[in-house]
Amino acid sequence: MSLVHLLLFAGLVIAASASPGSRLILREIADQKDKAVELNTTNFDSVLKDTPAKYAVVEFFAHWCPACRNYKPHYEKVARLFNGPDAIHPGIVLMTRVDCAMKTNTKLCDKFSVSHYPMLFWGPPTKFVSASWEPRKDKSDILVIDDGRTAERLLNWINKQIDSSYGLDDQKFENEQALSNITNYNQISQAVYDVEEATAEAFDIILVHKAIKSSETSASFIRFIQLLAARHLSRRCRKGAAEILVNYDDLCPSGNCSYEKTGEKNTLGNFPICGKDVPRGYYMFCRGSKNDTRGFSCGLWILMHSLSVRIEDGESHFAFTAICDFVNNFFMCDECRMHFNDMCSSVKTPFKKARDFVLWVWSTHNKVNERLMKDEASLSSGDPKFPKIIWPPKELCPLCYLSSNQKSIDWDLDHVYKFLKNYYGPKLVSLYKEKSVLESKEETVPETEDLTVATNALVVPIGAALAIAIASCAFGALACYWRTQQKNRKSRRSWK
Repeated sequence: MSLVHLLLFAGLVIAASASPGSRLILREIADQKDKAVELNTTNFDSVLKDTPAKYAVVEFFAHWCPACRNYKPHYEKVARLFNGPDAIHPGIVLMTRVDCAMKTNTKLCDKFSVSHYPMLFWGPPTKFVSASWEPRKDKSDILVIDDGRTAERLLNWINKQIDSSYGLDDQKFENEQALSNITNYNQISQAVYDVEEATAEAFDIILVHKAIKSSETSASFIRFIQLLAARHLSRRCRKGAAEILVNYDDLCPSGNCSYEKTGEKNTLGNFPICGKDVPRGYYMFCRGSKNDTRGFSCGLWILMHSLSVRIEDGESHFAFTAICDFVNNFFMCDECRMHFNDMCSSVKTPFKKARDFVLWVWSTHNKVNERLMKDEASLSSGDPKFPKIIWPPKELCPLCYLSSNQKSIDWDLDHVYKFLKNYYGPKLVSLYKEKSVLESKEETVPETEDLTVATNALVVPIGAALAIAIASCAFGALACYWRTQQKNRKSRRSWK
């Protein structure tokens, strides 16, 4: 496993049996000297299919070509703007290259009719997948970059294509995608990747701090993972959560977890919650205009909202307690944790309807924003481009407001509920729903019986699992049933 990881890290080889490694490459490329992603016949389709970038540049070159060697510094100047967690403008353009001097890439270069080196192509990443290009082909989605001889000219060409004004001297965290038009309903769709990012980061925090330290924290962790396994908007996060549930007895016997990321399978660190390609290392919708703003906290709130609009009535109070206990036990900002715990403790009657829980998450978020608005105003610690506001603003949901003044807002809760269900439901997944992030039938699934058992968890209601929980099993009868099935399958295989 470590060897495959290193090969992916270098961007040289992705084994045919491995899942797509584009996000792993995007996340770790900052540790490489080169910023452009090296592609080859094996990983070409998978990387370009799975990248969150809206556009891609593919450079076909030959390592023996003097002109290519001289051009590389120019190409890298542009690549540093777009590639990796230290990118100045992440999620916009994926800069890649293919070495046509490698015999393994001959057919790939022939498919694109490469006639000289270097030769640059431009287009939406998915249009490169299983594609080809011909010189006389009209109306192609893939264009040849005919004016990119220097870094300045290449960036100018890109700017013209996407109507931008990026510069080679741009500095990090100057977020050109600030929500200047807050009425743009579709901007939330960019947060799909951020929800995955925040989920993985929350899981990594637990690993780093070895935070499962008692039967109480173990039970809290299990309940939250159950919630993710059933209601997370990302299929890969649901599968990862289900795998952790299935293997929890082995990973954390009696609540004593092994956290290290080693070659051994029976450690919590070897079960990434959203797959090995997440986190990528940067946020998109949740990216602040400064290094220390938004990011994880923004992604975590969107995760909670997206979970709230996906639960059923019978699961509402379980989801409430799962989130409250998770924040109380695992959120490392002490003041934030205490404030959130106070708001959880103020709920005296169990939620019976999913609608009540959706509105509670919304009102809680607004209460947090109200408190932070005052703190940030007095300390000048907020993000100047993303000031805290009461959500949703009138521009986005005028029907949500019955009346308002400087001191209070009279909400139409029915319209607020409809807005939240749509905004964190269909609108959140609208832009990327056809990609493998969510429900794609083309998503690569390892052909193992253990994973088949885990993915069965995705269709089981959380309430049912909790209702039949028994003391002899750490996470309920349903998980115990999965565990027994898994052990039986392993046992049968060992006897074959």
